[in-house]
Amino acid sequence: MLYILYGLDNYTLHQELESIKKSVGNDIAAGTNIMEIEGEKVSLTDLKIACETVPFLAEKRLVILYGLLERFETKARPATVKKSSRNTDRNKDWQQMVECLNNLPETTVLVLVDTAITGRNPLLKELSGKAQVKTFPLLKRAELAAWIQKRVAQSGGKISMPSVALMAKLVGNDLWAMANEIDKLTLYANGKFIEEKDIKATVSHAQETSVFAMVDAILENSSGLAEELLQQLMERGATPTYLLWMLHRQIRFIVLSKELLARKKSKLDIQTILGLSDYPLQKTLEQAGKYSIPRLKQFYEKLLDTDMAIKTGKYDGELALNILVVELCGSGV
Repeated sequence: MLYILYGLDNYTLHQELESIKKSVGNDIAAGTNIMEIEGEKVSLTDLKIACETVPFLAEKRLVILYGLLERFETKARPATVKKSSRNTDRNKDWQQMVECLNNLPETTVLVLVDTAITGRNPLLKELSGKAQVKTFPLLKRAELAAWIQKRVAQSGGKISMPSVALMAKLVGNDLWAMANEIDKLTLYANGKFIEEKDIKATVSHAQETSVFAMVDAILENSSGLAEELLQQLMERGATPTYLLWMLHRQIRFIVLSKELLARKKSKLDIQTILGLSDYPLQKTLEQAGKYSIPRLKQFYEKLLDTDMAIKTGKYDGELALNILVVELCGSGV
């Protein structure tokens, strides 16, 4: 069985991935039958071993590959640049991987997880016929309003329509942050309708502001400040998984903003494309003007390494984030 999950709505994608994990089986040996791999770096040999290994005391084995589709995403190339032997090797890798992924044993459930993938992606085209493909785009305004209402109801709360609109404006379509704010509001309202005054009293950008500040501190090699902000965020209840996602999200927004600004897009166009409310947009544009692509690329690559270290159990979340901060602040570009 092959699944392909991709899109910028990481929250809903994560829920779908958890659902797939549960469907594989909850037997005692389940932990030994789940393997998570960074697709950007996986070799053909390692991929074959992961896919062809027989499950241990179970009917199925789950393999999750992060970023494999993005590895083969078509990149624009200047007309003056000729195809290199590296491109030939990459095409050979792609063809062999297609053969491997199209011939999975019955005992293997494989999930490819990616973010921003285009319809031109060659690996996506080749695998779509045999895979269950699900996309997770960022929610638009009407979809976001419906999602807020549903999430409030699931939390045991009630919310007025003006309050729904205000939540969408203040928090935007970051569903991780939205779910966190809704949980706080439901407790605060204590069975009553969530009104605009409740939102203004409880929904703040304190955590998001600290994330912006931590990104600045890391990119400017201020290790002491970055470590202090990291500890403050965790003391306020932010989980390592949430913080890693917020950092990844912010770096991606900064890079996208730089690209859109270079294409002479207006502030309103950028806000619409990124789906950000006013304050996050302002901070993102400020950071886009301050930091270089090499520095942002370094940050992004370290984030991927940290994510895999947590998922594979190499480090626990808090230790992995502390190592990330130290390494980035100690090797600035």
